[in-house]
Amino acid sequence: MKIHDLITTTDALTDLCERLAKSEFVAVDTEFMRENTYWPELCLVQIANTEEAAAIDPLADGIDLTPLLDLMTDNEDVLKIFHAGGQDIEIIVNLTGKTPHPVFDTQIAMMAVSQSEQIGYANLVDAWLNIQIDKGARFTDWSRRPLTDRQIEYAIGDVTHLSKIFPKLLKKLIKTGRGAWLDAEMEKLADPSNYVIDPDTVWKRIRSPGRNPQVLGRMKALAAWREGEAQHKNIPRGRIVRDETLADIASHPPKKQADLAKVRGLSNAWKDNDIGKRMMQVIEDAEPLPKSEMPAKMKRGAPLGKEGALVADLLKLLLKIRAREIDVASRLLTRADEMEALAAGVRDLKVLKGWRYDVFGRDALELVEGRLAFAVKDGRLAMTHIDDMQASMEEGMAEG
Repeated sequence: MKIHDLITTTDALTDLCERLAKSEFVAVDTEFMRENTYWPELCLVQIANTEEAAAIDPLADGIDLTPLLDLMTDNEDVLKIFHAGGQDIEIIVNLTGKTPHPVFDTQIAMMAVSQSEQIGYANLVDAWLNIQIDKGARFTDWSRRPLTDRQIEYAIGDVTHLSKIFPKLLKKLIKTGRGAWLDAEMEKLADPSNYVIDPDTVWKRIRSPGRNPQVLGRMKALAAWREGEAQHKNIPRGRIVRDETLADIASHPPKKQADLAKVRGLSNAWKDNDIGKRMMQVIEDAEPLPKSEMPAKMKRGAPLGKEGALVADLLKLLLKIRAREIDVASRLLTRADEMEALAAGVRDLKVLKGWRYDVFGRDALELVEGRLAFAVKDGRLAMTHIDDMQASMEEGMAEG
């Protein structure tokens, strides 16, 4: 494989992308910094196919990333390979408003061929290529220039390894017939709505201080205001106000700006600075949260009752057994909340549709409806259909 020098000009980037546009797939990775900013600062892009690999410097003077971004978002003929690519895709969405498409994430794909829920990149490389990655350059300052040869070598290694792993992983998916399992997961990864922050809904990420409409209305207004302040200043939202401080202010709103100096988590300067003034205006203008936006009530204790909770526990045990039997990550089949819903009598569930029904949902439903039971075979838990068990018993009695 040809490894290029660090690409720092638009012409070199254009030539590279024209060649890569003829590939069936490209492996992509990014290095970025976001500790001190709201928006992640893109510091390096690595890309490779089976023949060549390169690192691109987005901070180089005068470089135009348009050829690369067009390859990512407008070329439907080239599959884009990522590993745990959510943050890489977020950066591309921030730059273009569009997601790369089509995409394939090796971390997600590993759930279909192993019991790995979220396999790390180093473990992926070790498992498929028997190569141990030097992690020494992982946490370096990627924004500092010039980049060292070690940094560039480490960064390019991410995509050269990925370009070798993908064909092997794809071959296994085809052999096991599980490629179709991942179609919906990959499309979900490529949905732009996953990466666009709605200021009107960010309050839902903060631990809710009760169900008082006035409190939640202030929480919604304050969270949206903080998001705007953080975006405008390009600093992490927690640098404006921490979540717990925001929740405290929503629950116990100060009557005048001078009272902000008494709020734990705010500095004394808030009592007379402009940002404090803006916060007080937000509190004053906040409306109670509409009934239509109120969060669902959380029931205390077992939400299904004792019997329902027991059934949910049996379903979780069945899930562990089935995941082990077919060597797949249980998270790909279903999740705890869906099994609790199944135990509670809900039937319009993803686990009862398509391939998930064939692999797990059918047995899960039969367990809930009393047609499936646990048995011990050769010292291991296994599932036995009640009809089969009765037939076996009748056969044994007849022989006796």
